[in-house]
Amino acid sequence: MKILLSGTASDSHTWNLVYLGLFLEERGHDVVALGPCVSPRLLTAACRRHAPDAVVLSSVNGHGYRDALAAVRALRAEPELAALPVAVGGKLGTAGRSGEAETARLREAGCDAVLGDGAGDLEALGVFLAARAGVVA
Repeated sequence: MKILLSGTASDSHTWNLVYLGLFLEERGHDVVALGPCVSPRLLTAACRRHAPDAVVLSSVNGHGYRDALAAVRALRAEPELAALPVAVGGKLGTAGRSGEAETARLREAGCDAVLGDGAGDLEALGVFLAARAGVVA
């Protein structure tokens, strides 16, 4: 699969993106890495330009919930991107792991997978992408 990997609008961290890029490439995916501090507008433009099979958003700064909500809403507002699979993960809240209400709002907005920042979440990302590619993880 072609995966568009991106940080969120307010997150300037990069090592998480490097690690995720390697994780995805080791599983055979073609990765288009946008880098940190990607606005919803830039994300939608990159999705139109690169036509990925899925989008993976990563956050470390604790504002992933708010930023991912804006990003996925922007993607879902574009008819040609409305069905594009989107996974978000990392540190999504400043108080630690996001709660059920935040997860529900992200899903309602259009996130197909909402993950945390643990080892199990990384494996869950692999399973999520494998399911979209039609292969067993």
